[in-house]
Amino acid sequence: MYNKKKILKVSYPIILGLLAQNIINVTDTAFLGHVGEVELGASAIGGIYYYCFFILAFGFSVGAQILMARRNGEGNHREIGPILTQGSLFILLIAILLLGATFTTARPMLGMMLSSEKIIDAAVIFYQWRAWGFLFSFINTMYRAFYVSITRTKVLTYNAVVMAVVNIFLDWVLIFGELGFPKMGLEGAALASVIAEAVSLGYFIIYTKRNIGTERYNIRFSLRIDRTLIRSILGVSSFLMLQQFVPFATWFVFFLAIEHLGQRELAIANICRSIYILALIPINSFQTTVNTLVSNTIGAGAVDKVRTVINRVTLMSVITGIFFCGLMFWIPELMLRIYTHDPQLITDSVPSLHVIGIALIICAASNVQFSGISGTGSARAAFWIMMPCQLAYILWIIVFTGILKWSVAASFTCEVMYYCLLLTASLLYLKYGNWRNVKI
Repeated sequence: MYNKKKILKVSYPIILGLLAQNIINVTDTAFLGHVGEVELGASAIGGIYYYCFFILAFGFSVGAQILMARRNGEGNHREIGPILTQGSLFILLIAILLLGATFTTARPMLGMMLSSEKIIDAAVIFYQWRAWGFLFSFINTMYRAFYVSITRTKVLTYNAVVMAVVNIFLDWVLIFGELGFPKMGLEGAALASVIAEAVSLGYFIIYTKRNIGTERYNIRFSLRIDRTLIRSILGVSSFLMLQQFVPFATWFVFFLAIEHLGQRELAIANICRSIYILALIPINSFQTTVNTLVSNTIGAGAVDKVRTVINRVTLMSVITGIFFCGLMFWIPELMLRIYTHDPQLITDSVPSLHVIGIALIICAASNVQFSGISGTGSARAAFWIMMPCQLAYILWIIVFTGILKWSVAASFTCEVMYYCLLLTASLLYLKYGNWRNVKI
């Protein structure tokens, strides 16, 4: 049974691993906030557009993680390596296809959705540089899934430090042209992110070769696709991919609606989103942790302990959410000064930060309960639980932001509404649903 100490042992390195991936967005926002509002807004739109595709790979890796964790709980260690290697090959092919489509589809797509020509031009430039990261970040998700599934998460700590240091250093030298490097501005931020993801992948490959028993887990890379195994992974992950993609797609809709309010409003939303993402990192780590612990628990034959595990992780997640909510009410100006020295922009952003703080507490509970459903292997049920909540989210944005032109702070109430609905639906399914009989 997993007590709080064991949960923290698994989850804290995941926090650092998620921090590494998200520090890219946060660092870009922090640096570009000192360049200009156009660059700041463009990086928001381009970054979310990038993550709409990246999250498909992440969803695929979560499905693979659940399978690997189940095999780990069963003691079938030699079945874990093929899931890692075949999954990596499959999403690398997807990454190549997406990269190839980038240069013909980015401008038409963003041009249809944005109103400011300056933002369109800058967002396309940012995204076309940023898209090269698909080749590295997609495979990184599989390595993270592997280490989480076997509960050897310390490597995520090391990887996080390396990735964060590389990204921060390159952002500084490439955006502002320090140490003799060219001053690239927006393009420099995107290029720094791509290089940091490449270094992260290199670190995973070297660490795995030197420190993991490749025989124990049967890790052998091949260019031949095992269609049966890929179908098996997709059987779990296909709905998880949609489950991960839809929230980011709706978040993209949110930013499109904000962009139509004005350049200042888009800058406020991007700064607050960056702080939101930072606060979500430990909460998302508990979400990832509960996936693995639930799958391992079921694999070990302790189905009756699943809800206890989910509730313990939920409690720890909620405490974390309360902590960050407190910071957003106590020192909002201090947090905002990381991104801008404009006193009016700081003042205008504080109400949005307060709304986000309230949403975080509800999110901390709902995300863990919802992710626990996926951990049982009930990915299809989880998807259909989420979809009505997402439709309500989009409707909220269309009516209150798009039509009624609510302020940014008022528009962020969509987060509170969404997580309330998701938490209610998740609790009902875990109590009355048929998740105990799902086989993967």
